[in-house]
Amino acid sequence: MGDSTAAASLAASLARCGTGDQTAFAEVYDQSSARVHGLVLRVVRDPSMAEECTQEVFLEIWRKANTFRVDGSPWGWMLAIAHRRAVDTVRSVQASRTRENSYAKQSYEPPSPGPEEAAMHAQERADVRDCLETLSPAQRPSIELAYWDGLTHHEVATRLDAPLGTVKSRIRDGLRRLADCLTSTEEGGDHA
Repeated sequence: MGDSTAAASLAASLARCGTGDQTAFAEVYDQSSARVHGLVLRVVRDPSMAEECTQEVFLEIWRKANTFRVDGSPWGWMLAIAHRRAVDTVRSVQASRTRENSYAKQSYEPPSPGPEEAAMHAQERADVRDCLETLSPAQRPSIELAYWDGLTHHEVATRLDAPLGTVKSRIRDGLRRLADCLTSTEEGGDHA
């Protein structure tokens, strides 16, 4: 069957579907299911979701077959329905994921620390404060601006009116000094 003959046959079957002819619907399905499913799968990209969506497309074709104009393109009409339904499916899934993520973020409460954990965190904070005191007067503000205030190296350099390379060196050397100090604190040693 040529393309125009196949399209004419499909158009005639669609027209008969519009009158409630179930045999005509079976013909429409047989002639078009692979192509409709292929389009849906390309849009949805999930095989099981595409199968479900394809079923919905054919249900819509069955329900709306009486609106098909026989002088129109059966493929254009059916594939427009398929594309629209597939896009709606993708949007629905994305909206659902967005809602779930939003709900999960809103409903998450970090566990409250127990007394032992709170004491440990308090000691860690005290150790960091003590180790910050060991930094040079040039290193400490660079580290505080970068890590406490969240500034970029460029912003720290601008704020301190210092060359970028100097600020990077101060931060790098200060972090090494902090790491050494915190390591010695964990080992029970004195602050260097």
